[in-house]
Amino acid sequence: MREDKNSVEVFDKSFSIDEEISQLTKLRTEPTENLRKTTYPRQKLPIPIVRMLSGREAMGRFTVADCSHAVGRYLPVNGPWCIDSMDSRAYVSQFSDDGSLLIAGFQGSNIRVYDVENQWKVRKNIIAKSLHWTITDTSLSPNKRLLAYASMSATVHIVDVGSATTESHANVTEIHDGLDFSAVGDEHAFGIFSVKFSSDGRELIAGSSYDSIHIYDLEANRLKSRFEAHLYDVNTVTFADETGNVIYSGGDDSICKVWDRRCSNSDSKAAGALSGHIEGITYIDSRGDGRYFISNGKDQTIKFFKRKGSYWDYRNMAYPSKAKNLKHPRDQSIATYRGHAVLCTLIRCHFSPAHNTGQKYIYTGSHDGCVYIYEVITGAQVAKLDLRGSTVRDCSWHPYYPILVSSSWDCIVARWEFPGTDAKPILTKKRKLRRCFYVWLSLKPSLWCFYDPCFFSISTCLFLLSKYASQYGKDGKHSRKLFINKFKKDKISIIELVAIDEESN
Repeated sequence: MREDKNSVEVFDKSFSIDEEISQLTKLRTEPTENLRKTTYPRQKLPIPIVRMLSGREAMGRFTVADCSHAVGRYLPVNGPWCIDSMDSRAYVSQFSDDGSLLIAGFQGSNIRVYDVENQWKVRKNIIAKSLHWTITDTSLSPNKRLLAYASMSATVHIVDVGSATTESHANVTEIHDGLDFSAVGDEHAFGIFSVKFSSDGRELIAGSSYDSIHIYDLEANRLKSRFEAHLYDVNTVTFADETGNVIYSGGDDSICKVWDRRCSNSDSKAAGALSGHIEGITYIDSRGDGRYFISNGKDQTIKFFKRKGSYWDYRNMAYPSKAKNLKHPRDQSIATYRGHAVLCTLIRCHFSPAHNTGQKYIYTGSHDGCVYIYEVITGAQVAKLDLRGSTVRDCSWHPYYPILVSSSWDCIVARWEFPGTDAKPILTKKRKLRRCFYVWLSLKPSLWCFYDPCFFSISTCLFLLSKYASQYGKDGKHSRKLFINKFKKDKISIIELVAIDEESN
């Protein structure tokens, strides 16, 4: 292992990967033969940047592989610098395809669109409509005009982010169109975990807690199809490539499924099912070629798949140590990446951008407040970006520059760069920490429990709540605001105690 500040290299001797993807990655990240002969014929890679630039004078423009070889060695490990700090958890952070916009979604009804090229200024502040629990996902249309956002309800809302209005308050300053993803005859309420625009902007696909995949036709303004896809919640859906013909999905049944819309007589019949995870799947990211994808799992691993023809609750329990080295008996993945922690929420993983890294890396958020970067071919952990805070649920690498943005549960959207534009990383003068505690109330008082994470009697539960509330500002370093929310889920009343602590650094 080699470690230097945020740059880390951890090698797994047992790691192996498919030879085909190894060669494909090398083709995208190694310099062309002409450049190598001209500038560095007998030396080992990488070629020094100065020699590459001198070779370009003689050869002309770099190829995409040459650019990836030059830029891909510079990881965005310096930072973090605070982009924004809110009073609720950050759940989503996503760059637009061209890297000009950053979308961040927060638990407290806010979605913000930042202008990356204008010093990260807020271009649009969206106040979500009919929010249930949190913003679970957002998706920007290919023309960057429309933004779809989802929460734990059957309705996905669409807002025009291209309008001149900065403040977009649902149905007050702007109309947020609601798209009903429930089918005729659906009797149960459900929430949507994942939503994606098709490459032509004509369709939206979604995965839901109804164990289903939903396809919405935006031109006809109606639900085109809904079919049961997994045994349990469908946590993630994505298109395999730009054609939109193939869909990948993952759920709490720990299976990745492939859906080919061209050759299946019924949407409900999967073209393939890939096993490998021994716990539920939180996120899938496609390599964009219709053949390879990666999945993040609650078994604390990232699995790399090639498309072919014990009770444990990840939300509030540590992953069992005895299970960390377990392997699925029919593991069909071509590589496994370990080191990060997938707990409490649906943490996301991604391929690094094709333009500036040749998809040489895989990166993911983590429950320990870090972003982990792995090398595809070797499985080495090449960087660990420590936010020194709470769970990092999502992160996004700029498609052209060595900039990475993370969104975390300590309410901060932060950026990492190479080499960094500020002299010293600055997060914020004050950090607002949102802490949630839940009391699940059933019809029988004997079943009342305190949900964080152990079960208590009702008397213990009320004692803990009153004790927590009485600690307001005792240490002189915190100011605490308490809120109590009440809502229902599956005929069970839930009381949520939210404490927002303002802590001086």
